[in-house]
Amino acid sequence: MRYAFMIRSRGVLVGFFGLLFAFSVVPSTVQAQQATQNEIRQMLEDRNQQIKSILSGSSDYTPEQRERLKELINGVLDFEIMAQTALGPHWDTLSTDRRAEFIDVFRDVVRAQSMSDLGVYNSKVTYDQISVQGDSAYVRTTTEYQNTKTPVEYILERNDGEWKAEDIIVDEVSTAEGYARSFQSVMRKRGFEALMTALEKKRKQVTATAEENR
Repeated sequence: MRYAFMIRSRGVLVGFFGLLFAFSVVPSTVQAQQATQNEIRQMLEDRNQQIKSILSGSSDYTPEQRERLKELINGVLDFEIMAQTALGPHWDTLSTDRRAEFIDVFRDVVRAQSMSDLGVYNSKVTYDQISVQGDSAYVRTTTEYQNTKTPVEYILERNDGEWKAEDIIVDEVSTAEGYARSFQSVMRKRGFEALMTALEKKRKQVTATAEENR
């Protein structure tokens, strides 16, 4: 009887300590997720505040200010992943050098186009949801500009300790999917060289426009 009691007691103790362990793990996991959510929000808020600090002055920005704005606006984007998504199955047909060339021109076009309407970055931003799952995160915000509210969502991935956006969805329209529809259509009909020619032409146009606005 004593032996049986010891077994039962041990079972109760094991169950008790197991329960304590479970309760100690769950809060720590929740705290870690909360810390990551705060980190992401802080990153986006800092970016937003730095952009606004430049835009709050004169609209006659110096070349240094325009370059800084370009970095701040686009620094959150993972251009390599976005370029790969934009080309879809055609990405695997390209050599490493051709991929690098595509990423370079794609990045330049996106960065230049982001400067076409700087006023929109003065929008009021509210953070509605931040969800984290491992190294992936989803952020839903609402921007208010000129009395119009627009939902803006970020699909983020953490690489080498840094969070980058693989897609930004504006008013339910995916940026990455938009590029994919356009680029892959050209690839199917005319091939990679035609796509690069079109993008190079676009880069020259947006670069010339940016020079005129300096």
